[in-house]
Amino acid sequence: MHLSVVATETPHKTAVVLGNTRVSYGALDAASRRIAVSSRHSGLSRGDVMGVMMSTGPEVVAAIAAGQRSGLYCLPLGPKLTASELRYILEDSGAKLLITDSENEDKVFAAALGIPGLTVTSIATIDHLFKLEDCPLDPDPVEGGDILYTSGTTGLPKGVRRPLGFKPLGSDLRRAQRLRELFAMDADTVFFSPAPLHHAAPLRFSMDLLRLGGTLVLNSHFNAKAALRLLVKERVTHSQWVPTMFVRILAERDANFGAPSHRVAIHAGAPCSVELKKEMISWWGPILHEYYSGTESIGFTHITSEEWLKKMGSVGRPSGCDIHILNDEAVPLPAGHRGKVFFSGREAVAYHNDAKKTAAALSPQGYSTMGDLGYLDDDGYLFLTDREAFTIISGGVNVYPREVEEAISNDSRVAEAAVFGSPDTDLGEVVTAVVELQQGCEPTLEVAKTIRERLRAQLSPYKLPRKLAFVDQMPLTDSGKIHKARIRNTWESQCDHVYGRTALDEK
Repeated sequence: MHLSVVATETPHKTAVVLGNTRVSYGALDAASRRIAVSSRHSGLSRGDVMGVMMSTGPEVVAAIAAGQRSGLYCLPLGPKLTASELRYILEDSGAKLLITDSENEDKVFAAALGIPGLTVTSIATIDHLFKLEDCPLDPDPVEGGDILYTSGTTGLPKGVRRPLGFKPLGSDLRRAQRLRELFAMDADTVFFSPAPLHHAAPLRFSMDLLRLGGTLVLNSHFNAKAALRLLVKERVTHSQWVPTMFVRILAERDANFGAPSHRVAIHAGAPCSVELKKEMISWWGPILHEYYSGTESIGFTHITSEEWLKKMGSVGRPSGCDIHILNDEAVPLPAGHRGKVFFSGREAVAYHNDAKKTAAALSPQGYSTMGDLGYLDDDGYLFLTDREAFTIISGGVNVYPREVEEAISNDSRVAEAAVFGSPDTDLGEVVTAVVELQQGCEPTLEVAKTIRERLRAQLSPYKLPRKLAFVDQMPLTDSGKIHKARIRNTWESQCDHVYGRTALDEK
């Protein structure tokens, strides 16, 4: 199905909510038609790329839906991109149209200046966007797709897009069917997406929900108190989070809080510590669903709360794909052995304009990887141990940051932890930890010592942080994840309290 079908059957049903703004399916369908017709007038043809850079709101949804119904690749762009970052993506993607709004148009016009074949349009110039009257016809609508740029950990971001088959509008039901089967979403679903729609998971979940006829609840930026209020006010049934959001909302926990309609809380996007997830399940009940996937969309795993309580730390079993754990020589490893995680059973990964990166993500067998390390247990459950790009090599020995982060996060004084390698003349790299403490806990040397001392009982000596620093608040991406690459690059200048091994080992 497609939102245009829902608009025909139930035109007055609420499709999108943002604050006090409510947009019906009929109005959203009309807006997407108007933008689709406008894109044709701008010279776009099937298979072309249409960029969208706007603040979160119904207009973003309408623009994405316009590309979806026009056989175009929709390129969602975050408003926090700098002009140079934006220009790189526009040039690399070959975008022919960029739709923006008054809030972002100055940056957009500056970034797009001189790019051949690119037209920039401000949404403000499209009169009466959501008006039901005089809605233009949408001749021969066909399915489009998206081109998304990976945030990555090294190098410039790279685009991921799939070939378009230009099938009739409403025929692309793969992901929508997954929402129905794994998360029990349907036309009665009220789905809250706290993160912006230019990220892969919020974008795809939200747009596929609209194929089912549900209601999408958005917010302009994440705020823990506001998010909890929205769960109650909008009678949210399903929601989607990243673990750092859990940390923030737990800090606002109220014993009297109740959201009786809330029955599925989906999370992914970053590692979730065992203790954090146990705390969330204890508070909200067994409504958490975790999955593992990525922008590349080469594989998908899923695990319910009930399963997770038996397999703590797992991200689930494969859904619609197969998982293979390979060593550095691409030899399959048995259960319980850690290696690189590969997927098969879906279309292989392909990075736009980067044959070298594509080749590096493929095994000789034709399997695809997103660069994560992990293992399968005897029952086929996947446990992730880290990203290959963040593996620390200290004195020739591999240290996996996630294991250390998990151990640090077990301390009740710790809100968040990020572990990485920092340069060392003797060992090449040493284990370095940056910690955000819970509210009310002071970042003293004594606290640093006791945190590290606790780790001795859980970790081998070579895994212990040789440097431990405190930060008032972790830098986050606008999707709510810890910005680990930024921490690694700036921790020495950003952390006020830094303790080395000599100070930590003093008695």
